[in-house]
Amino acid sequence: MARFLKRGRDADAVAEDDAKVRATVENILADIKARGDAAVRELSIRFDKWDRQNFRLTEGEIQACLDQLTPRDLEDIRFAQTQVRNFAEHQKAALRDIEVETLPGVVLGHRNIPVNSVGCYVPGGKYPLLASAHMSVVTAKVAGCKRIITCAPPFEGRPAPAIVAAQHLAGADEIYCLGGIQAVGAMALGTESISPVDMLVGPGNAFVAEAKRQLYGRVGIDLFAGPTETLIIADETVDGEICATDLLGQAEHGPNSPAVLLTTSEKLARETMAEVERLLTILPTAAIARKAWEDYGEVIICDSEDEMVAEADRIASEHVQVMTRDPDYFLQHMTNYGALFLGPRTNVSFGDKVIGTNHTLPTKKSARYTGGLWVGKFMKTCTYQRVLTDEASAMIGEYCSRLCMLEGFVGHAEQANIRVRRYGGRNIPYATAAD
Repeated sequence: MARFLKRGRDADAVAEDDAKVRATVENILADIKARGDAAVRELSIRFDKWDRQNFRLTEGEIQACLDQLTPRDLEDIRFAQTQVRNFAEHQKAALRDIEVETLPGVVLGHRNIPVNSVGCYVPGGKYPLLASAHMSVVTAKVAGCKRIITCAPPFEGRPAPAIVAAQHLAGADEIYCLGGIQAVGAMALGTESISPVDMLVGPGNAFVAEAKRQLYGRVGIDLFAGPTETLIIADETVDGEICATDLLGQAEHGPNSPAVLLTTSEKLARETMAEVERLLTILPTAAIARKAWEDYGEVIICDSEDEMVAEADRIASEHVQVMTRDPDYFLQHMTNYGALFLGPRTNVSFGDKVIGTNHTLPTKKSARYTGGLWVGKFMKTCTYQRVLTDEASAMIGEYCSRLCMLEGFVGHAEQANIRVRRYGGRNIPYATAAD
């Protein structure tokens, strides 16, 4: 039976924090809807101390940001975007339009149609997370979206050059220096200066995530996102240093980022906990990582690989790093995860920044029912049908009429009956089932 050497924060306390965020976001979105650009500008001044008449960057401003980066910086951004684009293109190739004659004279099909307009949020208030531009803009471009706009907050009082470069090189059509609730609200609701989009994507803090949740339905979203999560599944084939490094590497995202170790080795568990404490004395981001570890870190010891699979599926973590004797066992048996990182040679940071898989992934147990952002999220699979012969129309019509009358939908039945009369030559009275 699984046992805890360390537990995270109480669920009731987390729920209380979530309730406060919900109320704040609801009020701000209502203000943006009522006052448009004026509200967005006031919110930008209030939260980001950033003020301008138009938050869209000009071509000159974009070029100035590119000019601040070194050739190596630009080469590295292009390399990462090439990896994301390559994998997205392979994923798109797995999606195909179909058309099939399911019965004589009955043709059914579907088309994969890109969403027309997408708003991509790129977080960057504390760190300029340019990788989120690759993951959203590049993937939307591969899908074929016609209009892609981006919003990222100012960094240290100005547009973050690396984020702007990543957005531009990825192919964004409009680039705005705007952050937080005001950014996603403006993209979804529209203002005098920003035309609304059909879909919102991209990670963000708790307020951005809640804004997307409240806007869902008015626009599509990629997924319901929360703080970054990482789960390390390990056995005695690795050591405490690598486990602790991978835990803290994700804990630095924020003070509420869960970091969990799942292992069959109590020795490794205790070594890892000791290494965490050692690394926290030298890690430059230790203030944030320590808070995350203290409040949300967990260490769980299991008796077997089967039990680790069961616990991992219960946790349903965003990122799952597997460093065991047989990592493929978890690939074959786990069902609830955002992304798997198999073996010690890879890690979550590779996926976050450069390797090509998308880093916008499900959190807060939503991996139980959805995967992460991918090219298919930007596409609508829309069906169509045609009936080629009179005989097929009359035959389907008879079945349809009887089934409609079982449900009491007389008008529906008559839609079928009129086809039976016209194409089948049968004199079915109005509003009665075919016999």
